[in-house]
Amino acid sequence: MAMVMAAVLSENVSLEDFMANPPECMEWVDGQIAEKNGMTVKHSRIQSRLDYCWRSYKISSGPGGEVYTEVPCRTDRRVRRPDVAYLTPELVAQYGDVPTLPQSPPLIAEIVSPTDIAEEIFLKAQEYLDSDCLEAGVVFPESRWILLMTQSQKLTFNLGSTVSTQLVLPGFSVAVDELLA
Repeated sequence: MAMVMAAVLSENVSLEDFMANPPECMEWVDGQIAEKNGMTVKHSRIQSRLDYCWRSYKISSGPGGEVYTEVPCRTDRRVRRPDVAYLTPELVAQYGDVPTLPQSPPLIAEIVSPTDIAEEIFLKAQEYLDSDCLEAGVVFPESRWILLMTQSQKLTFNLGSTVSTQLVLPGFSVAVDELLA
């Protein structure tokens, strides 16, 4: 079943063909190429801030690796493009510049758009976790809270609190107000 948030553009595209040449702003969902849509200015601002925060932290704290936006990655069922993703130095060395990562990044963030359906966003986060992702953050810009999920816990953070990664990027934290302001 295709996600409601994505407009289906093409049917019956093989996973291998899509992974070899992933089109921009597209995901492979159940054999179909689907466009991600519903991004707003607020969504883009939060994506940029989170990219900056993770990138600054990995540079200043020395874990290395790379931070990406909209990087195509394979889950166990689909090819997705998380809004922001972090890859460890080992994964960067292993996969270099492949067109599509063959697994989920260990740390991802999805920013909820007005057109997203809550249940589908939660299922998407779980899909990442089922495919080598260690931490999945779901950012709710309008409600102004963040859900951070691992295999064993689900933590919520709202205005006035500080969100901290649990397993990836040890020691990273950012005030929710700063990220969602």
